[in-house]
Amino acid sequence: MTIETHEEHLSTSSPVPRPDATSAEAAAGAASRVRSHLIQSFGIAAFLIVLVLVFASLTPRFLTGDNVEGILTSIAFIGVVSLGQTLVVIAGGFDLSVAGVAPLSAVIFASLVNSDMAIVLAIVAAVLVGGVVGAVNGIIVTWGGINPLITTLGTLSIAGGLAFTIVDGQSVPIDNVSAGFMAETNLFWVPNQVWLAATATVVLALVLRYTTYGRALYALGGNREASRLAGMRVDALATSTYVLSGSLAALGGVILASQLLAGDGNLGSDAALLSVAAVVLGGGSLLGGAGGALGTAAGVLVLGVLANGLTLMHVSTFYQQMATGAVLLVAVGFSRVRATAMRSIA
Repeated sequence: MTIETHEEHLSTSSPVPRPDATSAEAAAGAASRVRSHLIQSFGIAAFLIVLVLVFASLTPRFLTGDNVEGILTSIAFIGVVSLGQTLVVIAGGFDLSVAGVAPLSAVIFASLVNSDMAIVLAIVAAVLVGGVVGAVNGIIVTWGGINPLITTLGTLSIAGGLAFTIVDGQSVPIDNVSAGFMAETNLFWVPNQVWLAATATVVLALVLRYTTYGRALYALGGNREASRLAGMRVDALATSTYVLSGSLAALGGVILASQLLAGDGNLGSDAALLSVAAVVLGGGSLLGGAGGALGTAAGVLVLGVLANGLTLMHVSTFYQQMATGAVLLVAVGFSRVRATAMRSIA
């Protein structure tokens, strides 16, 4: 991708100036972005509506208030993890280690709370551990030049194995019931974990849309070399996404531990597949330079509705995994078709 094409993809505040750009070219670029967003928004909205209508017609329990609350509660964890994955994917990376960081942070949180550490400090410690894992990922990928898939697969195994080692392969119940605050309902009878996920989504959406950091991530994912020539510290920028991804994955592990009042090495072991699926469903590209927090949230909602509807229909979890994989393949295919279409009309 050339610098010119990349600038047309971004806003007019791109870090790489084009003195020779005409108003007609700028208008064409803006129109292309609008069409891209409309295509993706229509696709994910239509798919979600179809899912809701299908499950509502097949089971009367689907649209009840309790079940809707159950869907939102069940997706809070993967929603937070997927936001971190979104940052990495936008910057042109990939993070499988979230599936190891989440259970590691869960058992660390449970162990620290059981040792009478203050809950807030236990949360901070667990999130810091996730950030450290993310920093290791970023350093190996950027300065070490190792493929992100291989790097994060390795740290996934290390973090996951460490989680089992800490608790000796056992589930650790949390003695302090106050640690279950994430599952408590407060404002409008909505669980705290849902509010946390929603707040994180809004904050990240604003960061990506209105800050220099957000625009720099899209530039990095769109054209790394052009970003480097523009004076960006591309290695540090890429590493920051892995740090944030690890931290958010750790926060997701804390959510699970708080919800279940237990730490376990198996918690969140499917986070890698689900987070990538949510990002791609929401318009992210595994090639980088595309995606967003609100789109990812929509993708998470699709996965949650799908899993909940199949559960209400008493479909085996094995078939649910197959359905999730199929949805991911469809999303990747749609993303490829959308990218091809946008290149042809840009």
